[in-house]
Amino acid sequence: MSLKPFKYHEPSAIQEAAALLDAYGDGARVLAGGIDLVQRMRIGSIKVCHLINIQNINELMYVDCDGSSGLTFGAMVTLHDLETSKVVRDEYRILYDAIHQITSVQTKSMGTAVGNICVATSGSDVATALMSLNAELVIAGVNGRRKERLADFYTGYHSTTLRRDELVTGVFVPKPALGEGSAFMNLVRTHCDCAKIIVAVTVRAEKHVCKEARISLGSVAPTVFRATAAESLIHGRRIDSGLIAEVSEAAAKEARPITDLRSTEAYRREMVRVVVGRALTKAYEKTGD
Repeated sequence: MSLKPFKYHEPSAIQEAAALLDAYGDGARVLAGGIDLVQRMRIGSIKVCHLINIQNINELMYVDCDGSSGLTFGAMVTLHDLETSKVVRDEYRILYDAIHQITSVQTKSMGTAVGNICVATSGSDVATALMSLNAELVIAGVNGRRKERLADFYTGYHSTTLRRDELVTGVFVPKPALGEGSAFMNLVRTHCDCAKIIVAVTVRAEKHVCKEARISLGSVAPTVFRATAAESLIHGRRIDSGLIAEVSEAAAKEARPITDLRSTEAYRREMVRVVVGRALTKAYEKTGD
């Protein structure tokens, strides 16, 4: 199916892009890598009257790691850029793992992490990993910039808190704390298929007691989300196999999976319990506690 006609814009600055979004509203879409957007335009699932290409905005092309605060990267940084970053591989391992298991070279070479986040699909490995890392988004609009936790960004399927004039310009990932371990796992039929469930877990422990836990789930609800009830169960308690089983059960109850061609609702819920348990165990082992 061919693309329907649209007007093309190529801003050279963030404020110019925000002004275009503000002017054209619902008929405008931002083009970064275009992996998801172009396909949806072809099949007609979205109507685009104004395409705003941000690929030539130089201030969106950066990866920076401050040893004291954390990792920041811009909206035009590709998945390949992050995968080949030594800092990401060594210090933000679950982000590396989430990207590395993507089999499509084209997706990693063209697709951006921010674009992947902004698609707002529950099946995002990248968003699930970043949410567990407590990532924040840098958002720009005609009235300035603001920050928002990724955990608060999604309001529904393909729906976010972005206002008419706003675009995500970058991501900030805090430096992992001392005594912190993490694990990323997903369940797929084949390596190139969309995941049936996605789990990313980060745990901080001291003397076998959980000081903080972040459990992110993907592909089991309309959006990627934090299993906050499960997190509250583990916080402040001594970590052992019994507690991990209790927390895993709670996470499964928080999931809202569907039945589709890939799996049934019941199977997905049961696998959330199993995989969260495995990820918690692996993350705790990595704390070195």
